[in-house]
Amino acid sequence: MISISSQCHHFGFILNFCRIHCFNFECDQTCINRFSESYICGPYMAGHPEISFDNTANAFRHKSNAELKKAALLFKSFNFPILLKVGPALAKVAVFLGFKGLIKNTIFAQFCGGETIEESSVAIQLLTHSHVGTILDYSVEGEETETVFKETCAEIIKTIHTAAGKPNIPFSVFKTTGIIRFALLEKVSNGIALNADETKEWAGSRQRFESICKAAFDKDVRLFVDAEESWIQNAIDQLAEEMMAKYNTHKAIVFNTIQMYRHDRLAYLQNILQSTTTFLGFKIVRGAYMEKERERAAQMGYQSPIQPDKASCDRDYDAAVDLCLQNIQRVAICAGTHNEASSMLLANKMAENNIQSNDERIWFSQLLGMSDHISFNLAHAGYNVAKYVPYGPVLAVIPYLTRRARENSSVAGQVGRELRLIQQEMLRRKSKSV
Repeated sequence: MISISSQCHHFGFILNFCRIHCFNFECDQTCINRFSESYICGPYMAGHPEISFDNTANAFRHKSNAELKKAALLFKSFNFPILLKVGPALAKVAVFLGFKGLIKNTIFAQFCGGETIEESSVAIQLLTHSHVGTILDYSVEGEETETVFKETCAEIIKTIHTAAGKPNIPFSVFKTTGIIRFALLEKVSNGIALNADETKEWAGSRQRFESICKAAFDKDVRLFVDAEESWIQNAIDQLAEEMMAKYNTHKAIVFNTIQMYRHDRLAYLQNILQSTTTFLGFKIVRGAYMEKERERAAQMGYQSPIQPDKASCDRDYDAAVDLCLQNIQRVAICAGTHNEASSMLLANKMAENNIQSNDERIWFSQLLGMSDHISFNLAHAGYNVAKYVPYGPVLAVIPYLTRRARENSSVAGQVGRELRLIQQEMLRRKSKSV
């Protein structure tokens, strides 16, 4: 069992700890050793509850036996590369032929809340019952037209209005490419001069970006600006920093996202902390574009922005979290991770710094349908936890679902971990009923 316990004051003990996994970076024995040597028995603050990531009863209390069986079959299917290759095309065909229910009741049900905010209310209530918050994530990836950008902007603002005054929906979120053309972001990121039409387009794009941030400020809803590919991130950083300076007047409302699988992002965090005095919000993640980043760097002949190895990524992730905690008086943080060691590290660091487990400046977050053993056990122990709950029309969110399936299959052991925990809970329930 992985736990923080008052026994740490009196004696050490060895954890029987399974392999740890995270977004896109494989975990290895070095990572396990680092965790067991450094994080097991850190200083413990009286009142901090025990955490166990092995407690499947807590992790899957919200799922019926039938739902567990369906989830087990789904994760087993991720072990077949041919399904991952042809699955997206087959899913689109199935929807066009009138078999949308097949997709909606399988992979969609595992990773999405519904097709609309209203339809997602069941997922929201299930999470609320287990003291887990919801982050409504409009996951439609549409055409790059002004009409679509305006519609997406309006839908994001709708998520903010939905979250207003609801403690169980603590954040809203958006991707900048959902409201601004990718090529335009790339030009601005690289400092390339814009022509007259592009200058006008950029002004309208910035206006959309700010309208979302202003809505969050007006409704007192915290807002994540998701990180994206490195070659458009400079423009996103610029917009996010402007909005933080303007709207984080009394606390963090606008949060920028920092991907620590990039070797330059710890320096970025250090620089913004040193160069500003405003309230800041950061979502710290490892990242979601590693393979694309490496491929592009190789094709175009520049140095990859990706860390040289997993140990470097872990080191910078841990350092970023620690740096935010050192500046907690003006920094709010969300640890967006499916990594057990990182989650436990933050809990230990909170104890070391005498920060209460439910301090509103510190949140943990995972994706719906993944790492429930982290989300629900942290919430059970009294920590602030929120799940990303994607929603949108089935056909429009197929690209998102494809990434989730491929992510689970490409991260070493991810499918095995999810499947092992589900099967463990199924066995526990079976033995309990005998």
